[in-house]
Amino acid sequence: MPEARYKQLVDRLAADIRAGRLRPGMRLPTHRDLAAREGLALVTATRVYAELQAMGLVSGEAGRGTFVKEALPRGQGVDLHAWSADTVDLSFNYPSSPDQSELLRTALRQLAAGGDLESLLRYQPHGGREHERATAARQLAHRGLREACAENTLFVSGAQHGLTTTALALFEPGDVVAVDALTYPGFKLAAEVGRLELVPIPAAGSGPDLDALAALCKRRKVRAVYTMPTLHNPLGWVMSATRRRELVAIARRHGLILIEDAAYAFLADDAPQPLSALAPELTVYVSSLSKSVATGLRIGFLHAPAEWIPELERVIRATTWNTPATMTAIACAWMEDGTANRLEKEKRHDAKNRQRLAGDVLGSVKRVAHPASYFIWIPFEQEVRADAIAMALMRERISVTTAQPFSTSSNVPHAIRLAIGSVDLVTLKRSLETVASVIAEHTY
Repeated sequence: MPEARYKQLVDRLAADIRAGRLRPGMRLPTHRDLAAREGLALVTATRVYAELQAMGLVSGEAGRGTFVKEALPRGQGVDLHAWSADTVDLSFNYPSSPDQSELLRTALRQLAAGGDLESLLRYQPHGGREHERATAARQLAHRGLREACAENTLFVSGAQHGLTTTALALFEPGDVVAVDALTYPGFKLAAEVGRLELVPIPAAGSGPDLDALAALCKRRKVRAVYTMPTLHNPLGWVMSATRRRELVAIARRHGLILIEDAAYAFLADDAPQPLSALAPELTVYVSSLSKSVATGLRIGFLHAPAEWIPELERVIRATTWNTPATMTAIACAWMEDGTANRLEKEKRHDAKNRQRLAGDVLGSVKRVAHPASYFIWIPFEQEVRADAIAMALMRERISVTTAQPFSTSSNVPHAIRLAIGSVDLVTLKRSLETVASVIAEHTY
């Protein structure tokens, strides 16, 4: 087939999809049927669909066929969009407290009146000043890292910066990192920046399939495991103490680094010990005050073995030099006077209230969620298309996230994630009612 004709067919199908003549969710002819209809070789028909898939216009699903994709906004669920005022954002969590603004005003006044302002105008040590790192270590001890100390604790500009710092400091391009089949999109981005190879591990109940991980370590040279043992995003699981010990045993046997993401761990009451407490010699613990206190602070923490600290500090220097001194001073003041712990407690209570509300409104809708989390995972049957539901909700001015940003394999499940921590309760209730209605329209 001449190249021009091949391109013409791709262009024609693409134009039909973009114009709506081929509607979202429509099943396209099989590769063989397309070849017969257009007088093509089968390999050329396959090439046509591959190019359309690369353009983001169709999706191929093993055993089901090729479908026209919904035109969701680029970066949906990964990038923070500036939605119009009439759009409800259930794709990102940025939970806040009613008195947050007044707390900041008070903190700024206190800093202006009694703080060492001159020092805040100078360069800071890359990982934070000694007394600030000691304050952060005490906060981490409150979260279960009882042996945390200033020497092993660094300030970063939020957990995302902590993950990226870890990816760049401790690994080489091409290194293999095992991750959950559904994982935090921000780590996918950090791995992309570090040119790491992510290999998905399937889930098995409340955690990764550790037999699959052990088998992978026998087949490949795996350098690390990225995991969220306490309040997994998006599935909300809390890994049991037994499974944590088994994961540590595998890591020690195969010389793996454990990257423990604890961004949402503060929400889970009575969770088992962090991996970093079980295996401090091989774990990087990543946490922040973004979800627990305020996203705008951009304050996070890394806790790691002493021998890794210089490389981590080197990447902090290369990326930000230091966490902004004013933000660090405010964060330390709130950790020292108990404000941070109080806000965490309030948000645990708030998250539970929101989950109860969601349970009442969503009713029989199948969902996966921790009772104190700020997100809900809604899986669908194979014949239900999540992108069609997400697009229908966008038409109702509600933004949600499909499974695509979370997926680390080509086998993307049909599901949506609702982030329920960012809007007031009245708006949340009304939005969840719409979500339930749209799901019902697409599943019955």
